Amino acid sequence: MKTYKILIACGSGIATSTVIANRVKNLCESNSFQVKVSQVKVVEVEKLAKEYDLIVASTRIPAGIETPYVFAISYLTGVRQEATDQEIITKLKEFDAADQ
Repeated sequence: MKTYKILIACGSGIATSTVIANRVKNLCESNSFQVKVSQVKVVEVEKLAKEYDLIVASTRIPAGIETPYVFAISYLTGVRQEATDQEIITKLKEFDAADQ
């Protein structure tokens, strides 16, 4: 099974990205996806995006990034968290299908 690289981004790369990173890692593992999660400041996303399969961020990322992206402010607000979970899992399933 492939290990997917997920980039977690927030304003500082520390506080809110830790909350998101923990949720994403647990979500992926509970759905049988192997992942490697890294946390960064959103200003670092542009230079790192091509090295990752998915970006999950608490803020908007720079325009022009081609790596698939999930806006995950819901993990901080508590509103529609399950919808964000489903979006992440759907993207990972699409990656699996493409790898077949």
